[in-house]
Amino acid sequence: MSILKFPLILAAAALSGLAGAQEKPACQTGCAGIPVAPAQISPAGGSDETTKAATLKLPRLVDLGASKCVPCKMMAPILDDLKKEFAGRMDVEFIDVWKTPEAGKAYGIRMIPTQIFFGVDGKESFRHEGFFGKDDILAKWKELGMDLGAGK
Repeated sequence: MSILKFPLILAAAALSGLAGAQEKPACQTGCAGIPVAPAQISPAGGSDETTKAATLKLPRLVDLGASKCVPCKMMAPILDDLKKEFAGRMDVEFIDVWKTPEAGKAYGIRMIPTQIFFGVDGKESFRHEGFFGKDDILAKWKELGMDLGAGK
């Protein structure tokens, strides 16, 4: 092999390795891109709760993030509160896109955390990227015309 062909072979090998690399959604702040093995998700990109919400015709809030992302960690207690306070009136779901990258692709996620609001018809009504406080979430539902009723 001539000396001139060797650098070209190395460059081609390097480029083919880059072509197979998958990009993770960017974290708003403070996240390390820690690769994890992909987990199985349902064909709709969600969980059994997603199917249950569609059957019950509940509005649905899907938060896509990662358990090691700082803003995503800040969202966790808010999502838990909403899930408890509005049980039976709204479905709240968290999907870790670092553990299930297929879900991130299915939902077209560019950045985490991302919250997606779905109406009772199952159609996306609104999408927000970054941290979103509880009051802001409830105000957005109201703005979208969704009456969740008073909390407990």
